[in-house]
Amino acid sequence: MNTLTGYLRQAGTAARFLLLATLVLGLAYPAAVVGVGQLFAPYQANGSIMKDDGGAPAASALLAQAKADTAGTQDPKWFHARPSAVGWDPASSSATNLGPNDPKLLDTVEANRAAVAKAENVTLAEVPADAVTASGSGLDPDISPQYARLQVPRVAAAHRLSTATVQALVDRNTSNGLEAFLGQPSVNVTALNLDVAAASSGRPQ
Repeated sequence: MNTLTGYLRQAGTAARFLLLATLVLGLAYPAAVVGVGQLFAPYQANGSIMKDDGGAPAASALLAQAKADTAGTQDPKWFHARPSAVGWDPASSSATNLGPNDPKLLDTVEANRAAVAKAENVTLAEVPADAVTASGSGLDPDISPQYARLQVPRVAAAHRLSTATVQALVDRNTSNGLEAFLGQPSVNVTALNLDVAAASSGRPQ
């Protein structure tokens, strides 16, 4: 009888602890985090959604929004993101999983380098590393300022904008200050392409 009573007492203690932990960690804490996010950083808390020229939600600043054909070639009218092992599909996230000694990785990099050099009309040596290598997620919207500058003439010509205008958009979307200090300067391609679309709106294409 004493043993049964002890078991019941322990079960009651465990049940009370489970209820308390559920209330605190499952309800109160998440609610507090969401509340703080909505109060101090609503933009980030709601998915970093960016709006188009008309004020409608257009994309998330956290995801590359690359437009590609069935062969995986990105639309030449826009700034290109880094290569993606998942075709920039936001429903998926993955790297190539190719090791540094895998010949397929070198073949892929060299093929990407040749394609970028041809698209941007530059030499192979001028193609930066981030233009030929995928990110770990395959959804990274950031590229180096070097890769962005490489694409300026192509994008400017496609939208009938001056290279100076497009370069100014690149500069405006280049990270700086603390963000760049903690990592390295980068350009958000998703935000940049939205700015290009806004700058070229109303122009005949």
